[in-house]
Formats: sequence, structure tokens, C-alpha cells
Amino acid sequence: MPQALYWKDIQEIALSLVEKYPETDPLSIRFTDLHKWICELNGFSDNPKSSNEKILEAIQMAWIKEL
Repeated sequence: MPQALYWKDIQEIALSLVEKYPETDPLSIRFTDLHKWICELNGFSDNPKSSNEKILEAIQMAWIKEL
């Protein structure tokens, strides 16, 4: 069973996005789509309404660093 993911787990979320979407440029994704993709990750267990632009931006930047 995958580890539970929460909004605060920025690095782990970024790694999961790299694995699930290896050919995707993180800068090409709208925050609305990024939010949806994160909420659909296997193991994501946080409240979807608990995110904000700052969190999504931090995840996007971490994703870029992982590439």
C-alpha cells in the first residue's frame, strides 16, 4: 500500500508526479489541472480544499527540480 500523501508532502508529491507523468513539462500545466492530478495520485489522503496557490507552486517547483 502506498504511503499516504498530504499537501505538506511537497517532495513526495513531486516524485509521484514525475513517476506518473514522466513526459510532462510541469510549466505547461495549469494549477487547476495540477490540483486535479495531485488529488488523483495513489495514496493522496488530504482534503482537496486545503491547498492553495502557494502550495501548488511549491509542488510545481519541486517537480521541476526532480527532472
